[in-house]
Amino acid sequence: MQSASTENASVYSSSTRIRVFAGLILTMIMAALDQSIVSTALPTVVSDLGGLAHMSWVVTAFMLTSTIATPLYGKLSDMFGRRPLLGFSIGMFLFASLLCGVAQSMWQLILFRGLQGIGAGGLMTLSQTVIGDMVTPQQRGKYQGLFTGAFAVSSVTGPFLGGVLTSALSWRWVFLVNLPVGLFAFALIMLSLPGGGAEKRPRIDYLGAGLLSVATAGFLLLFNSIGTALSWTSPLTFLLLALSTAVFLLFLWQERRAPEPLVSLGLLRIPDFSVCVAATGIMSFAMMGSMIFLPLYYQLVLGETPATSGLMMLPQVGTMMISSIAGGYVSSRTQKYELLLVLGVGIEFLALAMIAFCARHGAPAFSFLLCLGGLGVGMGIGMPNATVIIQNAVPGNALGIATAMMAFIRSLGGSLGVALSGGVMALALRNNLYALPEKIDVSAFLENGMAAVQALSPAMHEEVREAYKKSISASLNVSSSFMFLAFLLIVGLMVRKKMIVAKG
Repeated sequence: MQSASTENASVYSSSTRIRVFAGLILTMIMAALDQSIVSTALPTVVSDLGGLAHMSWVVTAFMLTSTIATPLYGKLSDMFGRRPLLGFSIGMFLFASLLCGVAQSMWQLILFRGLQGIGAGGLMTLSQTVIGDMVTPQQRGKYQGLFTGAFAVSSVTGPFLGGVLTSALSWRWVFLVNLPVGLFAFALIMLSLPGGGAEKRPRIDYLGAGLLSVATAGFLLLFNSIGTALSWTSPLTFLLLALSTAVFLLFLWQERRAPEPLVSLGLLRIPDFSVCVAATGIMSFAMMGSMIFLPLYYQLVLGETPATSGLMMLPQVGTMMISSIAGGYVSSRTQKYELLLVLGVGIEFLALAMIAFCARHGAPAFSFLLCLGGLGVGMGIGMPNATVIIQNAVPGNALGIATAMMAFIRSLGGSLGVALSGGVMALALRNNLYALPEKIDVSAFLENGMAAVQALSPAMHEEVREAYKKSISASLNVSSSFMFLAFLLIVGLMVRKKMIVAKG
């Protein structure tokens, strides 16, 4: 498996690698920025275009189409080569960014964000896949570490940049800023990246693509609607779950019989691949489920301002950037990918457990900063090595679909994590508020959050703050438990490999 990858990497000269890598870094930065920069501008967008009731769909439409498109890019790039698919992905993303920048209504913006998601589905996946093509398996840890560092920096600067552009220019520049960056990246990649050979008679699994799209759309709509538009016990919730599951089972049946399956189920027989993909999805579940509620805890329980709560996430990003670059070099020199992954996920679990403990006992802000710094260290060590193990475990001709399957499972895991953690928090909060000695309007607190808390008397404010503290810490306990499950999976993989080596 590795010899094929090494042969592919040998066709790239040093100057070509530098140019392509620069274009891929810009592509990764553009993709990472777009996931965080838009949220800052949404209140201004609503005041300009209207449509407050549909605001969440600006995010949901993007996530829906990008998740559906991810495995399609992986398979098609294996069939037709990386360059044409990466060129299409960047081109579609930039065209849709331009449309978003000139949208005249909320529904236009939602539609254009869906188109933008179609392009975005290939940006990160194909960038990571091209790195897998460009360098030998021994070098992948170093390059994937650099990518993780760029992703971390872009994620934290997104909200700040979105606020600056919205205040100084217009919310439209949140989308238009993609054009110069994307065009430069497009030029670097298209002029430097070899075309690669396409299959002589490629056969596309259209039925599989359709079934996967319907099943993914159903699951994502379900995960993102539970607790808000849909009740946990609503008949519509169970109906949507049953239909999505049935369509997904039909998709698996189709992939077993298709001549050119969209998703290679045979890859799941490779222990390194299947365990790491599952662990990556569970890690995303835990991370997204915890990170989305920490700023809420800072503001409602610790009394921090929104700006300060955003700055309190900086230790995680800073340590993640440093550890991802340093860890990438260490993994390339030592080749101890499984050991480093176990170390990274173990640190992540301990950090999340400490965050949940601090939240439960109302620790001061400084304690959270230390824990977040540790969490960033674990993420920087763990994320690049998971990608390297997955890419090194599969044949060179399956690199695209393997990387896409990882990204697909990671996206689904993150969506489910947000939904489940949010449901746990909402249920615990409802019970805690009903248990208060003085009766209050529970629905108002579940709907308005900060505004409802600020209108209380000092004594009542303290009781409600305690209810929020218990509820958010409950959701953090869920996240740390799932991170421990990911840790056990990876430890099991490492132990199994050591046993095989000992017997051999």
